[in-house]
Parts: sequence; structure tokens; C-alpha cells
Amino acid sequence: MIALSQPEPARRWGIPDHLLTIEEYAALGETDSGFTELVEGRVVMSPSPIPDHNDALLELAQQVIPQLPDHLKVLLDTDVDLGLAPRGRPGHSRRPDLMVVERTALIRVRKMRGMLRAEEVAVVVEIVSPGSRRTDYQVKHDEYADAGIPHYWIVDITEPVSLVACHQAGEFGYMDAAAVTGTFATDVPFPVKLDLDALLS
Repeated sequence: MIALSQPEPARRWGIPDHLLTIEEYAALGETDSGFTELVEGRVVMSPSPIPDHNDALLELAQQVIPQLPDHLKVLLDTDVDLGLAPRGRPGHSRRPDLMVVERTALIRVRKMRGMLRAEEVAVVVEIVSPGSRRTDYQVKHDEYADAGIPHYWIVDITEPVSLVACHQAGEFGYMDAAAVTGTFATDVPFPVKLDLDALLS
């Protein structure tokens, strides 16, 4: 990720040259610079994912969607306010590869605009790319835990494809299960079975 914290790059992409609040970041809308996130008030940009990443993401979504209960919905590459800073202070927003969220959250955003909130997310999923390993396994692991998101699945598409399921364990943050290959099955937060080998077809 490239931090756009210097005045000149910030101006070039139409991004203010100061630390942004969540409200200021949301007001930017879609930027010409492409994929962005907000980390402690700094706008960061990522290059486009590799084809295998996008292929795995699409396959994962197609497997999850039919197994969802009616009150949940899958979203891809959507901003979520992690709520890690007080209102009016430099904010923190991520754009996970996949989220499972409450349908009521979409209704709220549709009516009131703004951004999805961490407390509306049931599961957040990141697909590990060669350049995102440390960020996905460590940085986002801690951020999503601090944000109170109940479940975080880390999908590593290095063969054999594996999934690490992390769940909230109180004051200790996430407790990580052992990496699973082949078939991943769980009953929480909803019953689901995933064919991990099919993610790289």
C-alpha cells in the first residue's frame, strides 16, 4: 500500500493533504486513484489484485451466497468504518475483499448514506496476495479484532488453498483456529461449507 500523506501526491489525486476523519473520507466518493483505504487518517492506495485473487474472491462469494440466512448479505470491496477513533478525529476505514453484513445495514446506508459500520459486520474475509501477507495476517487481524468484528476469515491462495478462521475471544482479541485445507465447515455465525480447492479453478 502507498500512503498518500505528502501534500503533492494528495493534491494530484484530489485528496486533502491533512489527516481525514471518516466523514471527510466518505465525502471523497470514488477517487481517480483507484482502490483506497483510510488508516489513522491517511489515505492509502493499493494496486489492482492479481487475477487469481479476483477469481478466488468471485468463487468464494458464489459459494457463500446460497448458504446465507435471509437476514445476511454478501458485499465485495466495500468500505467499512472500523470505529477505532472518536468522531471528528482521524479515522480508520478498510475495504475488505468480502464481508457478510446485516441486510438492515444496507437499508440504513441507502437511506442515510455514510458508511457501513463494524458492528453491522458478521464476517470479514481477506484473500492473501503476495504483497498483502503481513497486512492480512497481522495488521488487519488486529484492526478487525479491535473493531469488534466477530469473525475474520483469512483465505490464503498459495497452494494448497487454506482458510484460518479467527473469532472474538474477549479481551484477548481474536482466537485463531488452525489453517484448514480442502473443505472448511462451520456453524458460526451461520452454517456454511466451502470447497477451498475450487477457489483456484
